[in-house]
Amino acid sequence: MYEQAAGLAALAALYPPALLIAAVYLSSASPRMLTGLYLTGAALVTAIAAVVILVVLRSSGLSLPGDRQPRYGLRVGLGVLAVAAAGYLVWRYRHRRPADADKPGKPAKPGRISRMTAHPRPLTALGVGALLFAPGVGFVAAIQVVATAKAGPGPTVAALIIVVVIDLAFAWLPLALHLIAPDATTRTLKSINAWLAVRGRGLMVGALAAVGAILIIDGAIGLT
Repeated sequence: MYEQAAGLAALAALYPPALLIAAVYLSSASPRMLTGLYLTGAALVTAIAAVVILVVLRSSGLSLPGDRQPRYGLRVGLGVLAVAAAGYLVWRYRHRRPADADKPGKPAKPGRISRMTAHPRPLTALGVGALLFAPGVGFVAAIQVVATAKAGPGPTVAALIIVVVIDLAFAWLPLALHLIAPDATTRTLKSINAWLAVRGRGLMVGALAAVGAILIIDGAIGLT
């Protein structure tokens, strides 16, 4: 249970925008306060989502031996959803319209997250954390592994904590490193974000596709 849930959570954590926002806040006038609030918003929504998903799946009886078919059927379904999401990202990238910035006199319209981080404030930092870390397919898949395992309260809580901590890695890790070495962390984040600007979309697509493949294979084996 622990290994599979942690692996899926690690793939779910590969979300470049989360690291970009952390870099923005760590470069602001109040880096630690804003990044801490960003992490707080992310932690609240992630922890609440984890508990809600766990309760819903456990109440459905998917951890019971007699519900083997629905349990593995759900994994296949989540896998198909993840692969479809990866395919959609590829399609949207290849068929995107020319940027408005290419049209003289018409600047590109910033997205919601960009608008919220343009002028960093405590309340918006909290909101950005909550919005950016809303549960995705990979996170739901990780919690599903925990929820459908035949484990007692102690191991279940431990597994949930592991999943949440890993999923929040791009929020708490930059802050922790900044507390130890502020200047080095800021420089490193700028370099990483420059790399992610080129390869970040491929990283997200690859992570989603990997989650989907893992779940489809695991579910198919379980069903047979």
